[in-house]
Amino acid sequence: MPSTTSLEAVLTVLTSVTLNSTLGAYQSFVSRYAGDLLVLTLEHIDIIAISMLLAIPIGISLGVLITFNDTAATVVLWLAGVAMTVPSIALFGLLIPVFGIGEPPVIVSLVLYSQLPLVRNTYVGLNGVDDAVIQSGRGLGMTRIERLRQIQVPMALPVIMTGLRNAVVIIIGVAAIGAFVGAGGLGDFIFQGIRERNIPMIVVTTVVLVVLTLAFDYCFAVSEQLFRLRNGERIDQARPTRAIWRILS
Repeated sequence: MPSTTSLEAVLTVLTSVTLNSTLGAYQSFVSRYAGDLLVLTLEHIDIIAISMLLAIPIGISLGVLITFNDTAATVVLWLAGVAMTVPSIALFGLLIPVFGIGEPPVIVSLVLYSQLPLVRNTYVGLNGVDDAVIQSGRGLGMTRIERLRQIQVPMALPVIMTGLRNAVVIIIGVAAIGAFVGAGGLGDFIFQGIRERNIPMIVVTTVVLVVLTLAFDYCFAVSEQLFRLRNGERIDQARPTRAIWRILS
C-alpha cells in the first residue's frame, strides 16, 4: 500500500501537469486570437459609446425636467424602473420587428436600461443641493433656469457621475448579450465558446470584458472625484485624480 508521502507526491505532479496544461491552453488561445479579441473589444466599445451618447442627454434632460413636477418624477422614475426589469433577450425580441437584427435593437435596449441610474441620480442630485445656496441665487435675482444651470447642475455633477458609472457598468454587461442578435462585440466569442464548449475562449473573453468594465468604471470614478474637488469637498484622491487636479489648478 503506497505511503501518504507517495500519494501526496503523485497528487502534486498531477496538479502541476493539469495547471500547466490549462495555462498552456489559455496562452495558445490568446496568441491565436489576439487580433480577433482586439477587433471584438473595439466593436464592444463602439456599441457602448453610441449607446451612452444617446442615453446621457436623454437621461439627464429627463432628470432635470422632472424636478419641476413631482407627479412627473414619480411616473418617469417608475417607467425607468420597469424598463430595467425587462429581461434583455425579451426586450431584444420586442425591438427586432421595429429595428431589425444587429446593433440597432441592442443600442435602443441599452439606452433604455441606462435611464434609471441616469434619471434617478440627476433628480436626486439636483434636489440634494443645499437650499441656502439656491436661496442665495434667488437673492441675486437669478431666474429658476439660471439657478438650475449655474448652481444646481454644477453642484449635482458628482451624483450624476455616479449614476453614469452605474449605467456604463450595466451597458457593458448587457451589450455582451447583444451578440445573440448579431450586434457583435465580445459576446460573439462568449456565445461561440459556449456552443463549442471552448473553455479558454469563454474565460479569456470574460476576463477581457471584466477588465473593460473596470477601466470604464475607474475613469468615471476619477471624473467624479474631480467634480467633487471642484465643489470644494474633501475626499481621498486617487493618484490620477491628484495628477489631473494639479494640472487643472
